[in-house]
Amino acid sequence: MLDFLIGFFTDYGYAAVFVILIACGFGLPVPEDITLVSGGVISGLGLTNPHVMLGVGLAGVLIGDSTMFLLGRVFGYRIQRIKTFRKILSPRRFSHIQRQFKKYGLGLLFVARFLPGLRSPIFLVAGMSRRISYLTFIAMDGVAALISVPIWVYMGFFFADNLDLLMEYVSDVQRVIYLILGLIILVVLAIYLKKRFHAKMDKHFAEGAGTETAAGAEISTAASTSSSPANATSAATSTEASSSSAVSKTSAADPAALGSKAASQASAADLKEKEKAAVK
Repeated sequence: MLDFLIGFFTDYGYAAVFVILIACGFGLPVPEDITLVSGGVISGLGLTNPHVMLGVGLAGVLIGDSTMFLLGRVFGYRIQRIKTFRKILSPRRFSHIQRQFKKYGLGLLFVARFLPGLRSPIFLVAGMSRRISYLTFIAMDGVAALISVPIWVYMGFFFADNLDLLMEYVSDVQRVIYLILGLIILVVLAIYLKKRFHAKMDKHFAEGAGTETAAGAEISTAASTSSSPANATSAATSTEASSSSAVSKTSAADPAALGSKAASQASAADLKEKEKAAVK
């Protein structure tokens, strides 16, 4: 594959590299990393400028990825009715990618740039979801491309005179990239599981606190209910005591009133007696 691409790019230069990279975005079964390495090789042979080749490589990669994303965004789930895209995105793969998006979120867009064979369907699903803006997509994909594309182009440029050694280094770099991606996935998964665990614990404690609050409210209500008869009895006793006190006061005041009345009657009798005596 490397020899074929080097010969093809030698004949057609930048345009050939650009077209092949866009076709890779559509799922062309040509390794994107080998395409970029081949572009770097012809730069190392003096046929093209390595820095211009880097720009062409970045443009081809981002345009190819953007095309898949925008097709998914425009056509949505209807795109699965097209036979070509149904091969790229089978129902089983579609369900799997959706689960991965729920688990890893935008991080999956970044990782997808380093996953040959999964890159195109992941970008297609990202567009179909319509939950990710194009600016967010191009930012995540662009950051990943700024890491991967220069590695492959300049590796081809510096080792253009020894293709066997170059392919060994390509294999080594691929293994290192996969190892780093594996570590990143493990870290993200650990963070995800930790957050999920803490969320469950917080929910458990919140439910326990709610149960204790409800129990406390029931106890307070019961205590208030039990104290109400006692309060009523106390109030009745106070009322009776007040009534008795009033009666007692009335009783105490009655003798004085009776004495005053008797004195008045006696004075009236004496006055009548004196009047009778005067007449006689």
